[in-house]
Amino acid sequence: LPSQQKGVGMNEPLVDAEGFPRDDIDLYQVRTARHNIICLQNDHKALMKQVEEALHQLHAREKEKHAKDEAEALAEAMSQNQSLPQAFAKVSVVTPGSPASVSGLQVDDEIVEFGSVNVNNFQNLQNIATVVQHSKGRPLSVTVIRSGKKVHVGLTPKRWAGKGLLGCSIIPLQR
Repeated sequence: LPSQQKGVGMNEPLVDAEGFPRDDIDLYQVRTARHNIICLQNDHKALMKQVEEALHQLHAREKEKHAKDEAEALAEAMSQNQSLPQAFAKVSVVTPGSPASVSGLQVDDEIVEFGSVNVNNFQNLQNIATVVQHSKGRPLSVTVIRSGKKVHVGLTPKRWAGKGLLGCSIIPLQR
């Protein structure tokens, strides 16, 4: 409100004690200013309501998207678990400094492929021993499952300070 209106704000009376219009202020100017302020306040309220609704929609969409992403990640993890090949043996011991240790083989790795041996043609540990004998000095491709993931290891059987050509113990898995 204009400052020359003697401190008349939005709520002060525009009439004197007897109910007559006050003569110390420009009534028309005060009423016009009050009207403009009320219109602006209403516009502000309407805009804030729109902003609030838009924010709710935005957050709802974000929540949906997050839930969908989580569901997709879960589905992907499930399909990965199903696509993990069957293991037929497990590494029980790895001697430090051995060819197996150097290749990165770890205790509790579940063997899925050991050279040409896999779950379909594995009968006993002699199958692995045969592959090892025929691959002396040449890298073998070994695929293992480690903490639910497929890991490929290049293992070269060879003479070393310890026993055998690998330096690890493998036990068959009872399925």
